[in-house]
Amino acid sequence: MSTDTLTQSARTEIPGFGGQFVAPGDAGYDDARAVYNAMIDRRPGLIARAGDAEDVAKVIGFADRHDLLLAVRGGAHNGAGLGTVDEGVVLDLSALKSIEVDPGGRTVKVGGGCTWGEVDAATGVHGLATPSGIISSTGVGGLTLGGGIGHLTRRCGLTIDNLLEAEVVLASGESVRASATENPDLFWAIRGGGGNFGVVTSFLFRLHEVGTIVGGPTFWAVEDAAEVLRAYRDFLPAAPRELNGFFAFASVPPAPPFPEELHLRKVCGVVWCYTGPTEDAAEAMAPLLEATPEPLLHGVQEMPFPALQGAFDPVYPAGDQWYWRADFVNEIPDAAVDLHAKFGAEMPTWQSTMHLYPIDGAAHDVDATDTAWAYRDANWGSVFAGVDTDPANAEKISRWCVEYFEALHPYSAGGCLREHDDGRGSGAGAGELRPELRPPRPDQGDLRPAELLPGQPEHRPGD
Repeated sequence: MSTDTLTQSARTEIPGFGGQFVAPGDAGYDDARAVYNAMIDRRPGLIARAGDAEDVAKVIGFADRHDLLLAVRGGAHNGAGLGTVDEGVVLDLSALKSIEVDPGGRTVKVGGGCTWGEVDAATGVHGLATPSGIISSTGVGGLTLGGGIGHLTRRCGLTIDNLLEAEVVLASGESVRASATENPDLFWAIRGGGGNFGVVTSFLFRLHEVGTIVGGPTFWAVEDAAEVLRAYRDFLPAAPRELNGFFAFASVPPAPPFPEELHLRKVCGVVWCYTGPTEDAAEAMAPLLEATPEPLLHGVQEMPFPALQGAFDPVYPAGDQWYWRADFVNEIPDAAVDLHAKFGAEMPTWQSTMHLYPIDGAAHDVDATDTAWAYRDANWGSVFAGVDTDPANAEKISRWCVEYFEALHPYSAGGCLREHDDGRGSGAGAGELRPELRPPRPDQGDLRPAELLPGQPEHRPGD
C-alpha cells in the first residue's frame, strides 16, 4: 500500500479519530518520526498520535485489517528503535499525558505517553517517588514493561514491583484492566514481559517517601578501576538498602559543575543515591571510600530526588548515535574485573559508558515466579553503551560496545535488561522469559505476544 493510500485509508476507516495523523510529506513528519537514538532512521508510512484509549483501539484494528507492521511509541527511548518501523504504522502515545497524584493514598496514575521526568515533577512536590530509571526523558511505558531499574531499586524494588494496575488495549480492541485481581495472567505478563501483550494506556503506581536525598558521583582515576571495582562488588551488597550506587566508566562532562581540570578525563566512578536520613549518608558511603584510593572528585550533596533523576539529561540528549548491549550478572570475579578495567580505559568517545546497576535488596524480595521478570537472582545489570554525536563514529562506538559485551558475556547470568536490549543481534538472550517461568494459558487465550499485536517482534518491547 502506498503511503498516500495508507493515509487516505486511515482517515476514511477511522472516523472520529481524536488524535492526529502525520504522513510522509506532511510538515513536521521528520520530527515526528525521529526517535531518541539517531542511529535509527526509519520512515513509517503513517504516524497516528492517539488522543485516548479509543483511538489506540482503532489504530490497532486498522493495522490488523491491512496486515501492517505496528510499532508502539511512548518515550521513543528503545535502543533498537522498536518504537518505529519502516512503511508500517507508528502508534504514538505521546499525547496521553495525564498524571493524577494521590498523596494520601501514596499512588500516581500515569498516562501511557508520559516521561519519567514529568512523573517525577508531579510526585516530587509531595516528597514522593516510585522507581523510575536514571534518565528523566525515558518513557514510562517502555521502562515499566521491561522491568525498570533505577536509583531506588535496592530500597523500593523494580518499577514493576510498584505497579498496582494498568489499563491495556488488547489486539481485539477491548480495553481491560490488569491487576492482581483482574486479568491476573495479563498482569503477570506485562510486569517484565514486554509490550507485546497489548498497548498500556495508563499505569497506577505505588509511591514511597523520597524527599531530599544525598546523591551525586564519586570519580576515581580510570587507572584505579580494578581496585575500585573489586572493593565495590564486595561493599555494595552488604550496604543498607537506603544506599544505592551504580558503578560506571565515563568521561567527566566538559561543563560545570565539574572542575575544568577534570573535563573529558576518563574515570571510573559510583553514582550515589542515599534515601535515608541525610546526616547518615557519609557513614553509609564511608566503607567504600576507605577501601579505595583517593578519589579525583567526591561530588555528593543534598538535592531533591528529581534533580538526580535528571542529572544525566544534558549529557545524553535525544539525537545522539547509540549502540547498546546488556547482561544480567550474578557475580563479578577477578577475571571479569580485569576485563572491565581494560575496556573501560578504551572508551572510544567521551559519551560512551558502562554502568553496573544493583538489582539486589528489595528487588530480591519478589519471587522469580511472581512476575515475568525472571532474573531475580541477579545482583547487577550491566549496560554497555557506545555513544557519540557524530554518525561517522557509529562503527567505532558499535565495535567497542560489541567487543566489551562479548568479552564479559561468559561471566553473565544470561538474558539482559529489556529496557537496554539493543535488539540488533546482540546474542544476549534479548531479555527473554525463562521457559520454566512462562505463565499458564489464561482464560482469555494464550498470552504469546507475537499473536496479540500485529507486526510486533516477539518478546521485544517498544517504548
